[in-house]
Amino acid sequence: MSVPFAGGAGLGGGLAFILVLYILLVIIARPGFVV
Repeated sequence: MSVPFAGGAGLGGGLAFILVLYILLVIIARPGFVV
């Protein structure tokens, strides 16, 4: 939530945030399973 994140939220920051959410969803939705 710092300045670099706000500046690149549409590019690198946004992609990184989406990847983190996706990984968390996979872990929560499929515990013990490998995608």
